[in-house]
Amino acid sequence: MCDSSKTPPQSAAASPLEALQLPYRPQDPQCYRPGIALVGCGGITRHHLQAYCDAGYPVRGFFDIDRSRATDRRDQFFPQAIVYDCLEDLLANPDIEVVDIATHPSERVPLMESALRAGKHVLSQKPFVTDLDAGERLAQIADEHGLQLAVNQNARWAPHFSYIRQVVRTGWIGPVVAVHFAIHWNHGWVKGSPFEQIPHLVLYDYAIHWFDMLATLMGDEGPVRVFASVACSTEQQVQTPLLGQVLVEYEHAQATLVFDGCNPGKSLDTTYVLGATGNVRSEGIDDNHQQVIVANSLGEWRPVTEGQWFNDGFHGTMGELLLAIEQQRTPENHARQNLRGLALCYAAIHSANTHEPVVPGTIRRLPE
Repeated sequence: MCDSSKTPPQSAAASPLEALQLPYRPQDPQCYRPGIALVGCGGITRHHLQAYCDAGYPVRGFFDIDRSRATDRRDQFFPQAIVYDCLEDLLANPDIEVVDIATHPSERVPLMESALRAGKHVLSQKPFVTDLDAGERLAQIADEHGLQLAVNQNARWAPHFSYIRQVVRTGWIGPVVAVHFAIHWNHGWVKGSPFEQIPHLVLYDYAIHWFDMLATLMGDEGPVRVFASVACSTEQQVQTPLLGQVLVEYEHAQATLVFDGCNPGKSLDTTYVLGATGNVRSEGIDDNHQQVIVANSLGEWRPVTEGQWFNDGFHGTMGELLLAIEQQRTPENHARQNLRGLALCYAAIHSANTHEPVVPGTIRRLPE
């Protein structure tokens, strides 16, 4: 189980920034341990469940249209839980207060609505919705019922991303004026899999994490325009484009996202956030091997972060939801905030389709 009280390890080099102690690890509620149910028991849910096991979150119910998948997940992780034959029976159980809905997006909206109307808090798998208006409607239903609706945007709790978020939040680098992501990796593993058939695989299925991070880092400053493009390299063996780039304009800032998904060599994953009084950056061969560097007028600090995206990200998203319920506040990963990243994503895909700049929020549905 993650120790949420532990402060970041410090480097041997003396720096005034070593006084900066940031709660970047997943946080747990003090006392609140509600019954959780998992709806949709596909491959990714093993990471959900392992995170919940490690955190001590009780999962009491499972449901999947393929009962054998629900039974397998139950037997592996929470053998005392109940496997339900119908969703209505699961939602009628008063011992279940939180529902983790991990189905595909096309099936998720009516399931989330049913859970909310049954009085359950909901954690939605990402991408939250494929229609921004549907997402707004679900958020309104949650409000009307006094419930929390959060999104499993788990990259926010990857150690380097979480640390960067906390640095920006503290104000140590001042207001954000630029954000630049560049990922160079080999996504060719999707050949022959259902992922190869996803239109805009890179800008949608993969980049959704980076769009969400950008929206989170920029806070209340809304984007003005987005321009994006995609391409297939001459050597890639996958049908869908593996090259993508996005330029985002703000009134007082700028951002770029570069995705080179056909890199046959050593991977490189970088993040650079420039503030008015300093910067924070991270670099490594992948998202689990990152060195964070914080710099401002006080000096430079290289903290040693602990943990990994999988499974800390899943611990973090559920932990934030439970903590928010306990503290009677809105979770950081609430649905309305998540829609900002989706609006960026949809605008980028539409721009790549039309080769024209797009105002985020004007494209209400996931483009074809």
